[in-house]
Amino acid sequence: MKRSLINQMCQEAKDVFEKHGWTLPPVPKWDFSDFGKNDLDNYALVLVNLAEEKEYCEKLMYARCGQYTPCHCHKFKKEDIICRHGKFLVRVWDCPEKTNGKTVVLNINGKPTELVSGADVIIPAGSRITLTKGIYHEFTPVEPETIIGEVSTANDDVNDNFFTDPEIGRFPEVEEDEPVKFKLL
Repeated sequence: MKRSLINQMCQEAKDVFEKHGWTLPPVPKWDFSDFGKNDLDNYALVLVNLAEEKEYCEKLMYARCGQYTPCHCHKFKKEDIICRHGKFLVRVWDCPEKTNGKTVVLNINGKPTELVSGADVIIPAGSRITLTKGIYHEFTPVEPETIIGEVSTANDDVNDNFFTDPEIGRFPEVEEDEPVKFKLL
């Protein structure tokens, strides 16, 4: 992934966060992934770590409409994915084969909700879905300038992200075609 494209995506995220009243920490901890796909039309996510503690973390995330965070699960992490502005779509499955038809019970806005495995669930601004360990999920914004938040148990991107696509890479290889504007984790 070219540094210029990473800089562009991070600047776009920063602009959207600021436009919608999200003041970032004095020294933001920026993160970016193209999931090893080098395909910004379909796969990208910009993250800012707002809190990183032993017991929990909080993130602010941005992607363009149509940019997916691919299907994955966590063996340890429990997370609330919260729509801070706009709307996003999330799909959940109970197994890595992504079979449809079975049901999954997850909390939406704190209320146990039965979902059909593989179905689309729209999460509007102010709402949240709680994803428990072992639940496979993918998500994408469905409105421009969607801001997604995450509050979760401690995060370990290296050892606790299990993608269904074995070709997925969490951290991009960077081609330095311009100076760094956003220092990544």
